Amino acid sequence: MKFRVERDVLADAVAWTARALPVRPSAPVLAGLLIEAGSFEDDGEGLRLSTFDYETSARATLNAEVSEEGRALVSGRLLADICRSLPAKPVDVDIDGAKVTLVCGSARFSLQTMPVEDYPTLPTMPEARGTVPSGVFANAVAQAVTAAGRDDMLPVLTGVRVELDGDSIAMLATDRFRLSQRELTWSPSAPDIDAAALVPAKVLADTAKALTGGSEISIALSSAGAGGGAGEGIIGFEGSAGGGVRRTTTRLLDGEFPKVRSLFPSEHLTVARVDRASLVDSVKRVSLVAERNTAVQLAFSEGVLTLDAGSGEEAMASESIEAHVTGEDITTGFNPAYLLDGLTALESPVVELAFTQASKPVVLSGVDSLDGEADAAFRYLLMPRRLLS
Repeated sequence: MKFRVERDVLADAVAWTARALPVRPSAPVLAGLLIEAGSFEDDGEGLRLSTFDYETSARATLNAEVSEEGRALVSGRLLADICRSLPAKPVDVDIDGAKVTLVCGSARFSLQTMPVEDYPTLPTMPEARGTVPSGVFANAVAQAVTAAGRDDMLPVLTGVRVELDGDSIAMLATDRFRLSQRELTWSPSAPDIDAAALVPAKVLADTAKALTGGSEISIALSSAGAGGGAGEGIIGFEGSAGGGVRRTTTRLLDGEFPKVRSLFPSEHLTVARVDRASLVDSVKRVSLVAERNTAVQLAFSEGVLTLDAGSGEEAMASESIEAHVTGEDITTGFNPAYLLDGLTALESPVVELAFTQASKPVVLSGVDSLDGEADAAFRYLLMPRRLLS
């Protein structure tokens, strides 16, 4: 194998592919990054870089001057570190026996290869179901994953339920204390599509962020993932970047995602609108004195929101900010970190907090102005915490 490639193109593609490498590989070869040089049926001529840990796969194609076709498996993390540190000059890569030599300017590296014949075959990309603008998708995923669980003892809750229904996509995530719902439109390949998939939140977040190089992302889903029964379902994402194509697939999570849509109340007794930046700053300040696992108390009355935290024996804090409140006065409390997560995920200048009663969850949504329409595309529901005695 012998090829020459631009340093930035190589470094970018290697970094992208290497992010899917397992931290603790179950077999030594899974720490490898597969380099293939030559012409490929579906990818044309050039380089192809792949990683796979039996759950998630990543593959990047890129342009290179290939003088000898071949394939090699090398340590992915080491290759990524090397590529990141190379000078801004073309990179020549050559395989000689069990060694890969990499020359860039006066820098020269020699890497030991791993047994390429032991490397698993990457899963094939499932059927493409439609496309979505990459920027919109990245933004939507970042909001949706806010409420995803991080407890591996409850694997179902570490996923995001992605529902494809006609020209709309809905994403739902919950960790039992909060719930996020984000809706967006896309261009499905079949107008009557109706499918659902439970995608690991971390993989979804990383992928959406990493595929913003091109204008569109194609979403592919195996039929096993349709209709909610996961089985051996696989979801795939494809986008263009660095003059080539990037693809990633991941196995869907098994299990039944809880029916959470009904948790959003249909009516509200109290609705408050507050400047979002002011509320974020206030919560950050007041929560400095909140002991671990205690709430920040929010009291809404006419024109004012008062935030309190801390207890009599320890430090205490209180702050009032302007709020437009309609309906009854209400006092409730929330985990400050979860409240900040929701406020930060919203992007509009004003936040609307809608309550049914103090002991029931609040629904946060974004508003462009104090008297504008609430944006229903992203909603964040948060359970209250026990109040200060």
